[in-house]
Amino acid sequence: MSEIAANADASACQEAGIVSALGRRSVVLVGMMGAGKSTIGRRLAARLRLPFQDADSEIELAHAGMTIPEIFTVHGEPYFRDGEARVIARLLDGGPGVLATGGGAFMREETRGRIRDKAVSVWLKADADTILKRVKRRADRPLLQTADPAATIGRLIAERHPVYELADIVLASRDVLHEKIVDECIAALHAHLCRANQTTEPAGATR
Repeated sequence: MSEIAANADASACQEAGIVSALGRRSVVLVGMMGAGKSTIGRRLAARLRLPFQDADSEIELAHAGMTIPEIFTVHGEPYFRDGEARVIARLLDGGPGVLATGGGAFMREETRGRIRDKAVSVWLKADADTILKRVKRRADRPLLQTADPAATIGRLIAERHPVYELADIVLASRDVLHEKIVDECIAALHAHLCRANQTTEPAGATR
């Protein structure tokens, strides 16, 4: 068997092991805006042959296609956060799958509890420079509609990182090929769920 074929077989075995160990649970990606939750989540779901859902997209659908910025403007952030919590609860009840959440979702204790009970959480950890570079040209980030987006990102990181630390798995989100991050996520999930004899993770750690 060639090395490529052997690696493919090993990867398929890991993926099957993860899905089996998850049972009815989902994999939930948390982290700051611009961390790559949707991008990585879609690829991870494809690898695991599980459905992918984006909480923000589901919230927009629940509001007759209103965008997230429109919901913030018309109804305010507290209204949005309440709706976000309800949508995530509904999606988790429909598991298993891969779910990308908005940057503020994991800050809500009620939502963290649901994720803890019904999913494995993965924090995609990106630094401030990476986040700013990825989001500065986008107008769909309501919390960044400020005079100093860099300062706002710094404040959000200071507030949110201690809570994101509660996630089951931490992975470094940086500017490498998306598949590399997905490979690291697969390895970390397998180590966390299947207790594989892996002593180190190059860019991720399990709790």
